[in-house]
Amino acid sequence: MFSIAYGLGLIARQTLQTFAGDDSRATSKPVPPGTESLSVSELGRQMALPGGLRSADLVSYLQERIRRLDPQLRSVIELNPEALETARELDRERASGKVRGPLHGIPVLLKDTIETAGMQTSAGAYGLVGETAGRNAPLVDHLIRQGAVVLGKTNMTELAGFRGGPDGWSSRGGQTRNPHKPGADVGGSSSGSAAAVAAGLAPLAVGSETNGSIIVPAARNGVVGLKPTVGLLNRTGIIPASQHQDAPGPMARSVFDVALMLNAMSGSDPQDPASVGAPQGVDYTRLLVPGALKDKRIGYPATFSANGETLSVDNSTQFSRTLKVLREQGAVLVPINQRLADASRYDELLLSDVKDELNAYLAKRPGLPVKSLTELIKFNDERDGAQADHQPVLKDVNAATLTAEQRKPLWNALIQDFRSTVDDPIQLHNLDAVVSDFETNSYFGVAAAGYPGIAVPSGVDEDGLPTSAYFFGTRWAEPTLLAVAYGYEQAAQVAIRPEP
Repeated sequence: MFSIAYGLGLIARQTLQTFAGDDSRATSKPVPPGTESLSVSELGRQMALPGGLRSADLVSYLQERIRRLDPQLRSVIELNPEALETARELDRERASGKVRGPLHGIPVLLKDTIETAGMQTSAGAYGLVGETAGRNAPLVDHLIRQGAVVLGKTNMTELAGFRGGPDGWSSRGGQTRNPHKPGADVGGSSSGSAAAVAAGLAPLAVGSETNGSIIVPAARNGVVGLKPTVGLLNRTGIIPASQHQDAPGPMARSVFDVALMLNAMSGSDPQDPASVGAPQGVDYTRLLVPGALKDKRIGYPATFSANGETLSVDNSTQFSRTLKVLREQGAVLVPINQRLADASRYDELLLSDVKDELNAYLAKRPGLPVKSLTELIKFNDERDGAQADHQPVLKDVNAATLTAEQRKPLWNALIQDFRSTVDDPIQLHNLDAVVSDFETNSYFGVAAAGYPGIAVPSGVDEDGLPTSAYFFGTRWAEPTLLAVAYGYEQAAQVAIRPEP
């Protein structure tokens, strides 16, 4: 059994031990080793074969992998006790000739900020463990309607990093480990989602990002992560940080699987001002074709900073390889100088957003131990002790003073400044996208602008850890970004898999 208890998640895990007496398991078929690494399309093909792979067998197989591997990895905070029965029902649908879509019967993990009926939604915090939200976030309902099986919830940096602690750590779930190397950086805060996909615990996962929380863990764990334009996807039912930046997004082992997942997740919120103008009914796989990079104009930073020095891109071996692949595939590479926005008041604005939005969320969630940030800080002190400062960021959030009225003009000016740093070079050079070395931290400005970006594995460094190329663009540029990322991925042929 387990050496680590994941709060109430342990109860859900223990229910998995009861299936030995379930008569329907007598007809289950063994799942071949290596199935955990198959793409969604290949899993779908195998499920479509007469007598082929069944969703219920795949779910059981992944549950067993989680039992075996996750006590060390700590990427899954809670399993869905209804997952196996849901998979069986989807198998019955397929047998009757009904297939909901490419994700029919495919397991997916959800970050612990996303409300899920019958399961905890706690952002990794014991102070948010209590009654379930009693409903699914609309995004979850979109996935279920497309046939996805909710396998469970993933661990994360507690309160999306706004408690203050190591990346990947939460009081409820412990420290998420990088499956490539246990002591390596796992990234935050969608660390569990990225690590679980990398380790083959699920083919798909949903993350969420305020600033870097999809892109960073995807890069650190060697998977693909897409942070969409703010407002493209419905954000209702997701524990908030800042309406100006929050965005859920798909994480998978390939660009094509991310695009399939984005199709299934799509649906904006008419009540969300950020959703105004969001494209609807887009097939994000349509442009993922051979030759996707030919004649694409892609900007890249002419220089980068390292150890306080400004160096030419020629000094970055990894990034030089990325540019070489793009050039060989027919992309037109354009060196650019990207201006930095003035972020001097960014932290002040963000923390004030978090204070108001988390307080409002906690006040509306019934059945939790706390109803406000002040109560949460007190809860943590009583539970974990008040001698050490174990929640410094949460205290800074609670001490923020800017009102919504004071923040509005400041945010408007700041976001416009960040957007111009992306829009100006793209317009000046007529670019389709921009690519950067992940280590340049360019994702910060893109996230602050509310713009989309995608991390794609690009190789390994001298320590054998994943490296990543980062493609980004302007508002609603997801179809083009996915096409460019796909073309790069197919040409680079980088498959980064941790040891079993």
